[in-house]
Amino acid sequence: MQVEGGYLVVGATDIVAVCRYLKDRFTLDYLANLTAIDYPPDRIEVVYHLYSMAKKHGPVALKVKLPRATPTVASVTLIWRGAEFQEREVYDLYGVTFDGHPDLRRILMWDGFQGHPMRKDYVVEDQNVLS
Repeated sequence: MQVEGGYLVVGATDIVAVCRYLKDRFTLDYLANLTAIDYPPDRIEVVYHLYSMAKKHGPVALKVKLPRATPTVASVTLIWRGAEFQEREVYDLYGVTFDGHPDLRRILMWDGFQGHPMRKDYVVEDQNVLS
């Protein structure tokens, strides 16, 4: 883990342990935001913003850098239940797989939709299912 520009950069294999530690040790009991950033051609970052509602402090921001070809990281839904829909959104829009997620499926796009529309290389095409 390292500090970089106001963020804690965490390895993909360490995210669950780091999040559990931050929740238990610093009472970071609220995952306010979980999103992703696409950096073509080789990287996607998953970003977490954590707060303590009990102690009224935060945010603490975490980043996990993933290879764009196979972006996979462990799910944090067992730590913060609110991560469930946010991880599904990142999966749907960016193609990041969250290992251990209880219900990882599309949430915004329909089942037959091809691609991930928030990736910078996504090409808009006519996918109108009504025509």
